[in-house]
Formats: sequence, structure tokens, C-alpha cells
Amino acid sequence: MASQIHIVRHAESVHNVTKDFTKLDPSLTDLGFEQAGQLVQNFPESSSIGVIITSPLKRAVQTTLAGFPHVLEKSNFALGSNPGGIENGAKLIVDPDLQERSDLPCDTGSDRSVLETTFPGVDFGAVESGWQSKEGAYSADDESVKARAYKVRRRLAALAEKLKNEQKKDIVVVTHGVFMKFLSGDPNIDLPKAGWNSYTIEEDSSGDAVLRQAV
Repeated sequence: MASQIHIVRHAESVHNVTKDFTKLDPSLTDLGFEQAGQLVQNFPESSSIGVIITSPLKRAVQTTLAGFPHVLEKSNFALGSNPGGIENGAKLIVDPDLQERSDLPCDTGSDRSVLETTFPGVDFGAVESGWQSKEGAYSADDESVKARAYKVRRRLAALAEKLKNEQKKDIVVVTHGVFMKFLSGDPNIDLPKAGWNSYTIEEDSSGDAVLRQAV
């Protein structure tokens, strides 16, 4: 059976409630942490997850750590705080290409040094300096966001191929409400906070990797 790719929307963030979009990289609300924590009980077939890939924005990383402490490798959780993780657990990858589309402060990430201090167990090695600039590849225009989504799908296809014969072969992607429209190819997707859809991935006639909703 092919790997499944589960796209998860981050849980409720402060700006979702206050509608103040001027604050940089807001965290989850108390309710948001509760929503993320419910993934522990509600997410299907957690034992088959081999890799979790998250946006570097704080609300996405918080959703990942609060939602999958029973799945992730133990090293992602700093000793003495946020106890969680399991031995030989799922690998966590932080991917700047999963950041939200807009260039508003609420959708702009924190500097890598801030993230490393906030989440001391998480490896931010793939998060380059300037990832939050909203320039170049990370610009908010349609073509740049489409290009980011294309790159993510290609990497997901390669990872799914690599994992297809493993016991833990499924992939979780924690991202944002607008970016997932580009990633999934579905402009109408509107998942609830901490909600998810499940997909398989394949190549279309043009050679692009496309996500097909699982049945």
C-alpha cells in the first residue's frame, strides 16, 4: 500500500482570535494547545507515521509537538520541559517552504535563533538565515507560492518512494490554511484548526507530483 500524506492545519493561534495581524509569528492560544493535544487521541493510524514535516512558524511547530508527542523521536523534546517523544520515533523536519503565504507580520516567521531558543530540542538546521524575509522564493505572489508548493510536492513524492516499504511509511505535513490550497491543488480546501485531510501522491501526465485525496 502506498504511503499516505496527511496535511494538518495548525491549531488556533492568537491572531485567529484577536484579528490583530500586526504581531510577529503569534503562538497558539490555550484552546489551540487543547486542539493540538486532541490529535493524540483522534489522529488515525499514528503508528504508521515515519516522518513529520512542519512549517517553522511557531504555531505550526507548537501544533506538531503538542499533537504528536506519542509519535515523534524523543530528541525533539528538551529534557525537563515538554516531556514527550518516543525512542525510534518519527523524524521531524522543519521546512521553510511550508510557511504561510502572506507577508503580514502574523504570517512572518521568527529568526532561527529565536526558534532554537523557543524549541531547544528541535533541529532547525534546514532553516536558513533570512527564511522569513518574504522575498525571492518566499515572496507572497502567486507564482512564488506555486513554486514553493511544487518543490514541496516533489520532495514528498521522493520521500514517499523512500518510505513505501517501511512499516512507518506515512508522512504528516503541518502547515497553514492558505498555503495548503496551493500544496493540495484544491482552492476550496478549508480545514478546521488542527484538522487534516489524507492523500496519496503520484505523477500526472506533465510529470508534476500531485496529491490525490485518499478514500
